[in-house]
Amino acid sequence: MEDFARALAEFVRHHQAWAAPIVLLLAFGESLAFISLLVPAWGALVAIGALIGVSGISFWPVWIAGGIGAALGDWVSYWFGYRYKEHVAQMWPLSRYPEILPRGEAFVKTWGVPSIFIGRFFGPLRASVPLAAGIFEMAYWPFQIANFVSALVWSAALLLFGDVIAKAVEWMWRAV
Repeated sequence: MEDFARALAEFVRHHQAWAAPIVLLLAFGESLAFISLLVPAWGALVAIGALIGVSGISFWPVWIAGGIGAALGDWVSYWFGYRYKEHVAQMWPLSRYPEILPRGEAFVKTWGVPSIFIGRFFGPLRASVPLAAGIFEMAYWPFQIANFVSALVWSAALLLFGDVIAKAVEWMWRAV
């Protein structure tokens, strides 16, 4: 997966116009139930964030794209849980990991709407919390508000983390 992140960051460095669409797709996949287990994209998002300061890529469109992609992934996961509630537990990969959905349910029931914001920042919960919120019919508008706000904060955090790492490495090279 590290090679994937490196290759994608290298592509974005040479084709900066693709930064926002690629970040949107990565954030969507990272937040989408089921897919996020197969394609953990956070490393690529941090790597692209590292390019922002050193290559002149504009932060704002990439940040907005990441936030929209993440929010859309959770929106689809919520809808999927709402629509297929009784069948979701029998689908792969949840059928292989039966503890994920009850943990998501307990988390959503304990924390309510803030669970959407909190869950965004914890890998195993990121995709299961919106799915559980849909299954257990969390109110739609409070879910969406928490979803979009947390997606924008999450996107900024990953991209800025990468940018800070790149600046620290650059500073260390200059100091040597």
